This record gives sequence, structure tokens and C-alpha cells, in this order.
Amino acid sequence: MALPERMIGMSRVVVTGAAGYLGPHVVTALLERGHDVVAAVRSGRGVELDPRATVVEADILAPDFEPEVWGATPHAVVHLAWKDGFRHNSPAHMSQLSAHYDLLMRLAERGVARIVALGTMHEVGYWEGAIEASTPTAPLSQYGIAKEALRRSLALAVPESTSLAWARAYYIYGDDRRSESIFRKLLDAADAGRTEFPFTSGKNLYDFIRVEELGRQLAALTDAEDVKGTLSCCSGNPVSLAQQVEQYIADNHLGLTLQYGAFPDRPYDSPGVWGDATIIREVMERDR
Repeated sequence: MALPERMIGMSRVVVTGAAGYLGPHVVTALLERGHDVVAAVRSGRGVELDPRATVVEADILAPDFEPEVWGATPHAVVHLAWKDGFRHNSPAHMSQLSAHYDLLMRLAERGVARIVALGTMHEVGYWEGAIEASTPTAPLSQYGIAKEALRRSLALAVPESTSLAWARAYYIYGDDRRSESIFRKLLDAADAGRTEFPFTSGKNLYDFIRVEELGRQLAALTDAEDVKGTLSCCSGNPVSLAQQVEQYIADNHLGLTLQYGAFPDRPYDSPGVWGDATIIREVMERDR
């Protein structure tokens, strides 16, 4: 099958954090779009990646790291690397912030034409309704504070010669054995032979997206160099936590009954928050 004109002569893309939860899915999605992909991983991660990718082990946040280990300067970088993403008040978020900034600025200065950096809904803090690029931010965790600081700093400092997109992610599921989400906890409970699972009220509305779809969205966004600034990579569809978890239990035949109200709802959680999917839907529509 002939490639679409937009995909002819596709370029070299580096994916940082390629061995993380999301990384393998982004690597595969970029390869499916015809890119030459370098998967940047920390030494000893041991995660199985698409064999079509070139795997390079290095500590990209080390002071002496040199991007030359990836070979020729890539056309694009998808920056997923982030320590303790599931631990929202880990000290690593702030202690490594400058290293993330320095790395991405060096890449821009060396001629990387496109940078897609992974953001998070936690940059916003408490909010009710759809999150847009203009939504005010007041993060409530070290994770959100660090990501928001990086987002704002890059927006001010990255040269115009580099197209920068900041892609906010939401409630990701799928490939759950490799996550630390509630879905992993459900699988663990079923593995242990439990039949009941303590739960909150489950009334809160969230934006759920499968990890494979998020990988495809980020890959498409890498090619959409005219799309710059902050946007949401998401489904755009608010679903209650109870509905999503009940469906997950049924789809995976886990045999668990939720004990509603066993845990109180957290006072700082919004009753409903989701992403504005307008821009990412337009990006995905280009492939169709």
C-alpha cells in the first residue's frame, strides 16, 4: 500500500522514557507511521520494545549526557521520560526539573525541529468541567507543580525554529500489569482470590483513554508540526469512575464486587474533569 503524501520520507524520531508505561505504545505507533525510531531507555530497564526500533541505553538526565549517543540529530523528540509519575509527591519531580529543561533546550538548540512533551491534567489542579489550553492552573501536587513549571519555561525559552507541543494526558488504562493505577489493583485483587474490592462512591467523572490510543495520538501529534502549544490528548468523554471500573471488572471476568463507600471521596478531587479533545480530534482526522 502506498504511503500518503504526508508520510513519504518520514523522519528520525527519538522517544525518551521508551521503556516506561506509555513508551512502548508510542514507539510502535511511530514505527507504524513509517518513522525511524530511537527508543531511549535507562540501563537495565529490560522492557520488551518493538524490534523495529533502535534501543539506546543512557541516563538522559545526567549532567554529562550527550545526545550524540542517539546518532545524527533527530527530526523530532517525544519526551515521555519522567521518574515516579505514579507517585505524585515524590521528591524526584522537583529535584529533576532542571535536568528535563536543560535536555529539551539543548535538543532545540541542536536543531531538533519538533518536540512533543508529555504533560498531565495534574498541572491544572482542582477544576470542574473540560480542561482547555487557557484553563487556569493551580497544581496541588509536586508532580503537577513540576510539570507545570516545565511547560511554562519551555514555552518562553524554546526557539521559534523548534515546533513545540505540550500534550496533557488524563486517566490512562490498558497494559495494566505495568501500571500502578486502580486497574492494576483490581487485577492484583482478583489474582489473590478476593471477591470484594473496597471503593469510594465512584461518582467522580474522569476522561479515560486506553494507552494504545494515547500512543497513536502522540505519534500523530509528532507529525502535526503546525500544532503548537498546549493541548489535551484524551477521549474528551467524561465517564464515572464507577462505570469504568464496573465495566473493567466485567470485561476481564475478575469476579469482584465493589464495596461502595468503604473509602471516602477525596475532598480535593473534582466531581468531574475531562479534556477538551477538539484539537487532537482534528489531528487524528487528518489520517482518515
